[in-house]
Amino acid sequence: MDVIVESPRLEHHREAFGIGEEAPRLSWRVLQAPAGWRQYAYRVVIERGEAPASELTVCSGEQVLVDWPDAPLRSRESARLSVAVRGADGEWSAPSDPTTLEAGLLFPDDWIARPVGATWTEDPDSDERRPSLLRREFAVAHGLVRARLYASAHGLYEAEVNGMRVGDDALSPGWTVYGRRLRYYTHDITAMLEEGPNAVGAWLGDGWYRGRLGWRGGFRNLYGNDLSFLGQLELTYADGRREIIATDDSWRAAPSPILRSGIYDGEDHDAREERAGWSRPGFDETGWERAAMRHRDPATLVAPTGPPVRCTQEVAPVAVLTGPSGSRILDFGQNLVGRVRIRVRGEEGRTVTLRTAEVLQDGELYTRPLRGARSSDGYTLAGRAEGETWEPRFTFHGFRYVEVSGWPGDLDAAAASGDLVARVYHSDLERTGWFECSDASVNRLHANVVWGMRGNFVDIPTDCPQRDERVGWTGDIQVFGPAASSLYDVSGMLTGWLRDLAIEQLPDGTVPWYVPVIPAHHMWTPIRPGAAWGDVATLLPWTLYERFGDAGVLRAQFGSARAWVDLVERLAGPGRLWDTGFQLGDWLDPAAPPQDPADARTDRHLVATAYFARSARAVADMADALGLTDERARYSRLADEVAAAFAERYVGADGTMTSDAQTAYALALAFELIPDAARRDTAAARLAELVREAGNRIATGFVGTPLVTDALSAHGHVDTAYALLLERECPSWLYQVDMGATTVWERWDAMLPDGTVNPGTMTSFNHYALGAVADWLHRVVAGLAPDEPGYRVIRFAPRPGGGLTTATASHLTPYGETAITWTMLEGELVVQATVPVGARGVLDLPGREPETLPHGMHTRRISVGTAELASRAAN
Repeated sequence: MDVIVESPRLEHHREAFGIGEEAPRLSWRVLQAPAGWRQYAYRVVIERGEAPASELTVCSGEQVLVDWPDAPLRSRESARLSVAVRGADGEWSAPSDPTTLEAGLLFPDDWIARPVGATWTEDPDSDERRPSLLRREFAVAHGLVRARLYASAHGLYEAEVNGMRVGDDALSPGWTVYGRRLRYYTHDITAMLEEGPNAVGAWLGDGWYRGRLGWRGGFRNLYGNDLSFLGQLELTYADGRREIIATDDSWRAAPSPILRSGIYDGEDHDAREERAGWSRPGFDETGWERAAMRHRDPATLVAPTGPPVRCTQEVAPVAVLTGPSGSRILDFGQNLVGRVRIRVRGEEGRTVTLRTAEVLQDGELYTRPLRGARSSDGYTLAGRAEGETWEPRFTFHGFRYVEVSGWPGDLDAAAASGDLVARVYHSDLERTGWFECSDASVNRLHANVVWGMRGNFVDIPTDCPQRDERVGWTGDIQVFGPAASSLYDVSGMLTGWLRDLAIEQLPDGTVPWYVPVIPAHHMWTPIRPGAAWGDVATLLPWTLYERFGDAGVLRAQFGSARAWVDLVERLAGPGRLWDTGFQLGDWLDPAAPPQDPADARTDRHLVATAYFARSARAVADMADALGLTDERARYSRLADEVAAAFAERYVGADGTMTSDAQTAYALALAFELIPDAARRDTAAARLAELVREAGNRIATGFVGTPLVTDALSAHGHVDTAYALLLERECPSWLYQVDMGATTVWERWDAMLPDGTVNPGTMTSFNHYALGAVADWLHRVVAGLAPDEPGYRVIRFAPRPGGGLTTATASHLTPYGETAITWTMLEGELVVQATVPVGARGVLDLPGREPETLPHGMHTRRISVGTAELASRAAN
């Protein structure tokens, strides 16, 4: 069998175009190799311009994020590289197909462009400021070989060249801590240009930069009150000459046909105001004004580390409903995030209005959960005989239902013919993990988690996509990070977000509640340290290291992580108990009052001290991975001291806890805070008893929910964990499924059993935190988990139960695809596991000693007693 190597990847980029790394690390997968084969060396061949190809051979078995083997890249430089590998027999594989990469603008002095925009008078406190268009014409000489547009904005932008849209990204340049990091994107526009006259232009929208952000009325102009485009168009000719057309005061500006645009409120577009040909050469600029130049420090311009937001799917309505009031409502059958595209023909001046919501109540669109978000788009027709197609540009909504008013003609027929389509938008992450089992409701739960993640990974990891909030809550992604990493390659996106977190972290180490930081009128300003939320600084980098094998993220975030732990150490003092100060605790425990979600059954300072111990241990582990011996010793000692203090304060001599609640036991067990086996057994038994006493219903909030099933299954109570998973009464995961949920809710009872919406003001129907159980489905139900960072060693450890007869999971690891399928057949458990080349497996089956597996496909059968099968089915 020949050894076949896949084209190498650079850093975490799916497409290594316009990258910002001078020395990007390389990874490759060996797709095929003979049994027993192992990599002993690799050879990288790099072609750079006209120079002879360079070749480097390294004796190493590493194939994930290995160091760049050549001189650093220069700005704008392209290169082609391929990889070959050698096994113990000394035979080299054929080279991989080459990967082409191109660097972006790597240094501040590469930039001559300045942000430019319109100068008309606006009310800075208004949500109805009219966006602008910008344009400029230029000439292309003979012999053009390459053209690039490097683009960003104060606000959001979409660029056009010669009447054609540039790129397919949306909501660019995304949301970062703009004062310190503003992303730019690189676009290849060579094929869009012609010799002679050409034109470039940009649409602009307020976006996160100057639009309204936050709840209780929010805040505007948080990063500036200008709306500006920053573009640098570079033309390279066959003779080596480079010409730059950059944004400056020679550009022209005019009002856009977009009358208003906001992240929360939606977009209004008047097609009668459109300017035909405005981004083509020869357009009459009469009435356009000279653009004004603004300031941007070029040192703050950064290339993206993850993929942009894109439309990844289109969803047709499944029904057209008529409400009691006569309203017409499209049901798309799925709670999703995106926008509606319409194709419409009607008279000039007619306005079609699209109002969105996640749920109906009493047959009508129910918008109270949106709070202050208008969530409505409007299109005023130009009356074109050939019809008109429109979709908002600079907003997004979370919705399943869309109320349509002002539609000219038969709405039912229009929906059936595809004239109204929901377009799904999110960061275009690569899907890497899948799960399925014999229970259709559990499969629906898993699908709900996937949909919820898609809707909340819109450039940053948000809490919710529909109401006047949509911010990067640190606690939510802390608990959901493992599940996110089981489903998608989030490495690049979250690496970038963590850089913003480190920037926003206060000098004393305090981690904000959400990143990027925006002000709030109540509770969240000024920023205070809070357990579980602040611990994202330690636990998310560690999750990324475990799942993607990237020690670089540990190196980059170690200062941030230790600053957080050092702060908590000062707050706890020599007693090592963090038992003072404001805490959210087990947020949204189902027993908490609707308007006091921090009032949980578990002592919030127990939660804080448990997280202190866990984060101290994580920093020690980070230091160990980075070879920092002194730091490892210091934080290991601290973690031991906190764990001992926790056990003395919160764990009784008999193993019961001062907070006799599910979350307390789950934390103590999952974070290994109970020092002896006997008390651990007692604590696990009490946790299982509490679950049974609750009728197998959930009694945990954001903190306990990701841990409770693991705490049970890892301590001898697999069947109780399944009973918790499969319960259908409220509160439970499957209660939401039975109530028709297609995403995971913020509250266990966001919708009450009678079909009405919970009276609390926080009733998002798309919130991923409580969907963190998906990671347990992959690791324990199916039995697929990393056993060493980056899945270098894969643990196959299924724990069947709950009457399931089969489960399967697969994951595209840095080494290749791994998979497991198990089936219960007539008293026999049949397990099939696949190990990719470059990794090895550990097969850990119930009642068997663990077995090491080489790469390849492996099948094992073990007998399961009739009594045990009956017990599993009963539970």
